[in-house]
Amino acid sequence: MFAPLVLSFDLDDTLWPIGPVILAAEEELTSWLQARHPEVMQAHSTATLRAIREQVVLEHPERRHDMTFLRHRAIMKLFGADRAAQRHADAAFEVFYAARNRITLYDDVPMALARLRRRHRLFALSNGNADLERCGIGGLFDGHITAIAAGCPKPDARIFSHLLRVAGVDASQVLHIGDDPHADVHGAMAAGIQAVWLNRDARPWPAELPPPARTISTLAQLI
Repeated sequence: MFAPLVLSFDLDDTLWPIGPVILAAEEELTSWLQARHPEVMQAHSTATLRAIREQVVLEHPERRHDMTFLRHRAIMKLFGADRAAQRHADAAFEVFYAARNRITLYDDVPMALARLRRRHRLFALSNGNADLERCGIGGLFDGHITAIAAGCPKPDARIFSHLLRVAGVDASQVLHIGDDPHADVHGAMAAGIQAVWLNRDARPWPAELPPPARTISTLAQLI
């Protein structure tokens, strides 16, 4: 019987829905910029700020895994490159980042993590840049492995290897849980780690991938 020592969890769309969070954060950033820097925002909106960020991704493909860098650099483009611009960009990014960490957990998450923590060490393994302490769940995890720290995003095997080094365990001692078939399930399995697909909304499994060994629709089933 498989009894993992470590459970690793994806965050965005696994423990909370990320779409509404990012939309609210972008709108809050736009409102703050319009109030504090109306001269900069005369030709901009949430949509144009999003387009600038997408342009930054194209300009810095080597930093695609670093959401903090991409967002901050996009804001910097509004202000220029002098010292005052840096201060303005830092303040604007903090507005966005504070809102980005105001998440609402799925209903099953608090109880499930609290119970699973009694028997397992829990780690977060995410391509995003959420701050677990700001999100209010830092105390439930033994560590947080980010794409920024690992230097690459899931499904790259190196981020899973980084998890193993930090946790001090072998791949055979870890179970990864996530919502993304490619990044979470296929990525973990390719790194020699067993995985569970958390499919909350009855999506079809991608035909091009081998099927997952386990599929759940709520973390309560993981218990």
